[in-house]
Amino acid sequence: MEQIPTFGVEEEFLLVDEQGHLSDRGPEVVEASARPDGDVQRELARSQVELASEVCQDAAELLDRLTHFRSRLAGEAGKRQLRLVATATPLLAEQHPPGITPTPRYRRMGEHFGLIARTGTTCGCHVHVRIPDRATGVRVSNHTRPWLPVLLALTANSPFDGGRDTRYSSWRYVLWSRWPSAGPPPLFASLDDYESRVAALLEAGAMLDRGMIYWDIRLSEKRPTLEFRISDVTATAREAATLAALVRALVLTELSELDWPPPRVPGEVLRANLWRAARDGLDGSALHPETGRLTPVPALVGQLVERVRPALTHAGDLDFVTESLAWVREHGNGAQRQRRAYARRQELCDVIDLLSLH
Repeated sequence: MEQIPTFGVEEEFLLVDEQGHLSDRGPEVVEASARPDGDVQRELARSQVELASEVCQDAAELLDRLTHFRSRLAGEAGKRQLRLVATATPLLAEQHPPGITPTPRYRRMGEHFGLIARTGTTCGCHVHVRIPDRATGVRVSNHTRPWLPVLLALTANSPFDGGRDTRYSSWRYVLWSRWPSAGPPPLFASLDDYESRVAALLEAGAMLDRGMIYWDIRLSEKRPTLEFRISDVTATAREAATLAALVRALVLTELSELDWPPPRVPGEVLRANLWRAARDGLDGSALHPETGRLTPVPALVGQLVERVRPALTHAGDLDFVTESLAWVREHGNGAQRQRRAYARRQELCDVIDLLSLH
């Protein structure tokens, strides 16, 4: 088994007022939350706040850091009579939604991409796993991309948007897919192929800079990591740590199998499978990454765990992941729990209460 890579997580949250409507004070909360033990950043929308964990060794350590950072951000929001909400799309309808964060880059994005940038605020969870080099990262992306629908279905946490049930489990993924540089990564022939496709997107104006490589798996431009951007922000820190442990175990597993050719899932088939995962979440089925047969998602989650079990054991995360997934099986993922909270009284304020950080 390969050496265990370090990992970390970035999480994006919505900032709302006491009634649950989006607030434009995200930059203010970011400035007040800055500390040397983690990274808090502005995001495209003024109603968003992003945190980045430290580099971690195992899932338990990551959970501790995410819990700490979430609590600190929630505290800064609370001082301003605001709340941070761990959902991937805004719950309530907004008559005058907050605008774009006023930095030169974000203003340029707003002008270039119009309503794609100015509407459809979404919050994701991004997992970074250290890789030996960029060429190896491209090969790992090729091997792991067929499992993206399973990871999306497991973490779906955005069934409501603008006061309506979207009939999707991850409406964030649908909205995010509007960006011309988003979606599942291609099957790359090499690192040079990766770079040539990036250059073509830049030349076409589909991206303004390399920070806009929005594929669901990409090489990080700032860190020696492979970044998985497939998931909604999760309702709990433990779910985020569990996702990260699964992703790292998948990377570790594929690192040991790079001599085998990757599954050649066509881009259009993978995109269709991701749409289905976004719609149905844990309640649905998806194409098996290896056989192509339609399989219930809970069974696919179990098969993913079995596939990466040696890596989870090697990393010391097996018990953590097993216990977390047992909890999700009993209580549901974020989308299921949101709908259950809403069903009690048909009030979205109950969903906001469920998802507000403390």
